[in-house]
Amino acid sequence: MATPRSDLSSRSDLNSSSSTSPAAAVQRPAGGGAHSFLLESFVALAVIFFSIMALSSTHNSLTIIHQVPEGHVGVYWRGGALLQTITNPGFHVKLPLITSFEPIQVTLQTDMVRDIPCGTKGGVMINFTRIEVVNRLRKGYVYDTLLQYGVHYDNTWIYDKIHHEINQFCSSHSLQQVYIDMFDQIDERMKEALQVDCTRYAPGIEIISVRVTKPTIPNTVKRNFEAMEEERTKVLIAVEKQKVAEKEAETQMKMAISEAEKKASVSRIMMEQMLMEKESAQRQAEIDNQMYLAREKSLSDANFYKVMKEAEANKLKLTPEFLELRFIESIANNSKIFFGDKVPGMILDQRLLGNFLQEFSRSENA
Repeated sequence: MATPRSDLSSRSDLNSSSSTSPAAAVQRPAGGGAHSFLLESFVALAVIFFSIMALSSTHNSLTIIHQVPEGHVGVYWRGGALLQTITNPGFHVKLPLITSFEPIQVTLQTDMVRDIPCGTKGGVMINFTRIEVVNRLRKGYVYDTLLQYGVHYDNTWIYDKIHHEINQFCSSHSLQQVYIDMFDQIDERMKEALQVDCTRYAPGIEIISVRVTKPTIPNTVKRNFEAMEEERTKVLIAVEKQKVAEKEAETQMKMAISEAEKKASVSRIMMEQMLMEKESAQRQAEIDNQMYLAREKSLSDANFYKVMKEAEANKLKLTPEFLELRFIESIANNSKIFFGDKVPGMILDQRLLGNFLQEFSRSENA
């Protein structure tokens, strides 16, 4: 069998190299070929792995290994048809070129709807520069929602719906109501309108809150509103000043009433004190009068008793013998002596008087 030219040349080269540099052949280790092969294989696998990871973020249909981030679920299509397979966060494996996947967020997310023009009831064009809608797709409704409305379901039920509801609201209200009077109600109205339709047609979408920024209005109208707001502020200041003045007057009146009530209370207390003193003095006078009357009555009774006893004693003394005795004593004590014819008659008259009194006392005793 003929040996190829290449083999002959390689052998001759090997023989020549071995003959010329025997030291180099001695320095090469016996297992050097195996170690280098393992190292090259490891490097090749690492390059392939990182290439696959890099491709997984750009062309996920070409990758085998893909990653679902936290807060998302993995959704898969095969040949354009949505699969019912839903994967949790982490690394997963799929068929390249045949199966494609998309991470769908199932945590809270904020969709910003910008530049929403609308016309008010009066025909004034205004623009809502930004409306923020905080929403969430429930994990259990991911398949049904994507099956009906696709990956960009929020375009249908948030972006387009916000445009529709804002225009409906503006067309039925005036600029005054939209810009000032009812602006604080727009958030809740938008939230209710979005949630009602989502609950009816896409129950997996939950509207958490809606934040509406102040719309931009024409400069001329804005200046009018600013002037009106300035006048309203002046009116409010005047009203507040009036309220302060009324409060001050009311306070002064209350202070005056309180002072008058205090004086009236003091006067009433003093009057009651005087009346109590007068009543006490009156009761004292009545007691003194009663004591005086009792004392005088006692004295009168004593005098009456004395007079009565003296009268009774005198009545008992009026006897003829006592009268005659007193007559004799008075004649005896009289230093004057009367002479004449009437002296015996005077004595006789005295005896007659004594006899009369004696007869009178007897008749009374009978």
